[in-house]
Amino acid sequence: MDNIIVYVDDAAYGLQLLQPMLQSTDSAAPARWMVVGCPPRMTRHVSKWLARSARDSWRVKWAEKVFFQLTPWLTKNGDEVHTYMAKADLAGQTESLIKQHGQARILDARRPKFGEDLQPVTATQAQERQGTMGYFAALAGAGLIVATD
Repeated sequence: MDNIIVYVDDAAYGLQLLQPMLQSTDSAAPARWMVVGCPPRMTRHVSKWLARSARDSWRVKWAEKVFFQLTPWLTKNGDEVHTYMAKADLAGQTESLIKQHGQARILDARRPKFGEDLQPVTATQAQERQGTMGYFAALAGAGLIVATD
């Protein structure tokens, strides 16, 4: 059985990245999909007004919604789907899933966010640092668009 670990924070974006894999596994042996939901971070202002139980409840509802959208596509070929919530250390969570289920392919299907560096899912994953240069590039691009009008 082929093990595939998928980190997702947006169902539509994740499905877009998964489509080529789903088409290539149509005739292959069954796969075990381990989908890890990475809920968006709440701002410190929101967390100040919500109790921890309310935040946890929101994360669970968010994850159920994402898993509900992805699961029919993943089980279409008779594959197994296991769902997990992301922990603080994604690289550690990847290692524990590999220890639990065996060797696996890993897909980081999280939507990149402007000005935010995503946490790596493996210890060897290359990090793309946007930092302040990303803001400057976007500002210069916006200025160029306005100047050409």
